[in-house]
Amino acid sequence: MTDGSISSASRRDLIAGGVGIAAAAAATSASAAATPKRTAARAVPRRASGTVTTKDGVEIFYKDWGSGQAIVFSHGWPLSGDDWDPQMMFFLQHGYRVIAHDRRGHGRSTQTDTGNDMDHYAADLAALTEHLDLKNAIHVGHSTGGGEVTRYIGQHGTKRVSMAVLIGAVPPLLLKTPANPNGLPIEVFDQLRTGVLADRAQFYLDFSMPFFGYNKPGTKVSERVRESFVSQSMMGGLANCYFCVRAFSETDFTEDLKKFDVPTLVLHGDADQIVPIGITGLVSSKIVKDAKLVVYEGAPHGLCTTMKDQVNEELLAFFEGRPSLVADKKVMAELR
Repeated sequence: MTDGSISSASRRDLIAGGVGIAAAAAATSASAAATPKRTAARAVPRRASGTVTTKDGVEIFYKDWGSGQAIVFSHGWPLSGDDWDPQMMFFLQHGYRVIAHDRRGHGRSTQTDTGNDMDHYAADLAALTEHLDLKNAIHVGHSTGGGEVTRYIGQHGTKRVSMAVLIGAVPPLLLKTPANPNGLPIEVFDQLRTGVLADRAQFYLDFSMPFFGYNKPGTKVSERVRESFVSQSMMGGLANCYFCVRAFSETDFTEDLKKFDVPTLVLHGDADQIVPIGITGLVSSKIVKDAKLVVYEGAPHGLCTTMKDQVNEELLAFFEGRPSLVADKKVMAELR
């Protein structure tokens, strides 16, 4: 892809992404009707987990393990910080301090009916980093969490940030608009909201199929992974998960991406059915100055689970300033 255009392969990803989301939502409607770094100073007593209270009285739950340079993980919709456990264990064992929080209304954080938007998500992340007095931290966001990290940098700067990673992330904009004609139509996201309201437990189970690419022929399906997905998702508040759909689909992060001034990795699967690479990762990697783009051929949206070992090693290489572990650069060259 050149000059901001979308390649034919990317257009197929766009279509596949819309189909993947719509299929999960439609199925639900049917069933309803279907090297160790220096340790940063701490402003609070050392705890393995805790909460921070935001300015509007919301308690944000977080896990905080280990010591060394901090990596802060922001999770995707409709999950919790537990979705990052494979990455947290890996980097804990590599001498890093690892922190994952539950977005407001998700997991163990307060189920509030207010502030379910990207500005508040970013402010909550800022409150967490200030509470823990994090300096020189690496911020990693997946999917909606990638939007959270992007808005955090856009509104709160990088004085506490050393690197950023966007994995299968929603920026710059998912929704189709006159200014974003390649985006997904609003009906796709309406179907998500309908599914959540109709029978969210069944919806989450259905949604896990395209999320992890389990609906692709020949793919080995892990029912335990699907159960974990549903379990985490059901911990979130109904209103929070409902309103979050608008936050991740309708927020335009273009101006936020332009404010990135730290080394940034954009990691995406070219078979992502939930957040199509052609309108997200490929575009964001061009907006962020000197961003590094790594594309995993055939990888689904939930690649941090299905390809956790490869993703972990890729992240470690980026943090340590080493080249990408993706051997075949042809895919990236064609998509660029």
